[in-house]
Amino acid sequence: MFQKKFGSKKMWLAVAALLCGLASSSTAAGLPPKGQAEHVVVVVWDGMRPDFVTPRFTPNLFALASRGVFFKNHHAAYISSTEVNGTAIATGTHPERSGIYANNDFRPVLGWLGPNATEGLDSVRRADFLTGGQYLLVPTVAEIIQQAGFPTVVAGAKPVVFLHDRSARRTKGAAKDSVLLYKGQTLPKSVLDSLVKVNDDKAFPTNSSVPNKDIDAWTTKALTHGLWKKGVPKYSVLWLSDPDATQHSKGVYADEAIAAIANCDKLLGDVLRALEDKKVLAKTDLFVASDHGFSTIRKGPDVMEALKKAKFKACRKFEDPEPGEVLVVGHGGSTSLYVWEQDAKVIRDLVAFLQGSDFAGVIFSRLPIEGTFPMEQGKISATNVTPDVVFSMRWSDERNEHGAPGLVYSDTGSRGAGTHASLSRYDMNNTLVVAGPDFKKAVVNRLPSGSIDISPTTLWILGIPQPKDSPMDGRVLTEALAAVGTPEAQPETTVINATRDLGWLRWKQYLKLTRLGATTYIDEGNGGCEMK
Repeated sequence: MFQKKFGSKKMWLAVAALLCGLASSSTAAGLPPKGQAEHVVVVVWDGMRPDFVTPRFTPNLFALASRGVFFKNHHAAYISSTEVNGTAIATGTHPERSGIYANNDFRPVLGWLGPNATEGLDSVRRADFLTGGQYLLVPTVAEIIQQAGFPTVVAGAKPVVFLHDRSARRTKGAAKDSVLLYKGQTLPKSVLDSLVKVNDDKAFPTNSSVPNKDIDAWTTKALTHGLWKKGVPKYSVLWLSDPDATQHSKGVYADEAIAAIANCDKLLGDVLRALEDKKVLAKTDLFVASDHGFSTIRKGPDVMEALKKAKFKACRKFEDPEPGEVLVVGHGGSTSLYVWEQDAKVIRDLVAFLQGSDFAGVIFSRLPIEGTFPMEQGKISATNVTPDVVFSMRWSDERNEHGAPGLVYSDTGSRGAGTHASLSRYDMNNTLVVAGPDFKKAVVNRLPSGSIDISPTTLWILGIPQPKDSPMDGRVLTEALAAVGTPEAQPETTVINATRDLGWLRWKQYLKLTRLGATTYIDEGNGGCEMK
């Protein structure tokens, strides 16, 4: 059924032939100090899988890839969720350096009894107040560009973009002329009325739909007709809520999900027309990316209930916690466990339980425990907040009812619905297409790339150096640039394993990593128990 709906293997070979300029295995070094483009526009389709970039469903995006570069081996940061990768795109860093490792985390200084939304206004403002503006541990590319003297515009149908340019102090310099639009709210607040006006005097829709067309259309028009009215700035971001919103509800490759993707493609066309009308399209480097891929829920273990049955004191929210109580924070394809007062015995018992379960895939532990990986291996050892245990759910290549590959266990959502945040290759492989005066044309890039590479590439294009005291983890995507220099290192892929004997069973987990130069990407990971 999958092949009938999306075409055969022959079609994909034909697609590859159309994008025939296969990327060289070497990348360029010794580049000039900046690119030719005067503008950079980043458009994010939340949750877009790269196997949807086809002429049938995404004619605008496919055409853009045909005259630019399609990144076949693009990577999300783990945990493969929106706030994590929104921050990775904004900062060029892994979660261990940015401080944002999940959509929800537990920070007792912000909320004593339970998890907080990492993009939530209250959480962000409280954390910045307590840390002197260090909620994010590194600067964002919007902040860096503003400090260089150039205003920016960041517009999102989702609140994740609040993490891109969150400062409420916009009183001088380029920051004064920069605007953030996040889920119908603006900084500065005075801008909002003008955005309502360009949307035919309609306020930002408060109710989501399937597909989530109205919210995404309102945000796109606010950008193209409102925030760009007086000109396109050096740097702009547009973050759409679909296909993520629809796939969560209806599942990957459902008819509604296809319609959501088609709508995103239509809105991309609106952005391209706006740039052309303003006579800046030829001067603009465009990134079309997603924050993560997507999977289908195989079934949903209730981790809290499973732990309770195993006699752990588990909860989703603390009341008046005692030592050894376990806070369960579900992320979909991954789960975090916080043990009150970090009781070592409880942590070890939790790991042993997970290793004997039928749903855990890869286990990361704060403590060195046999059969686990340290948090550092997943790039999630954030210095400001680290759970005691994080585990990715087990996944497989099996197909859902619509023919889409990639099934995963999930702590949230219902069977057959969509989810992400695991180490499945279907969650970790996300979308990136680039086009513009600085990029090669008609190229399929097979070298590894990731969310963390968008910011350093943006800064190079604009000729703005990275902060010396906070270099980015990502790299400039030199192999995709028209200005070709000397070859760069070849990618090196390694697989690390961890095992543990459990009586007549053996727990085994793996993590596949690829390194290119100094940059590391996580490809996938999985695990489970087997008979000896």
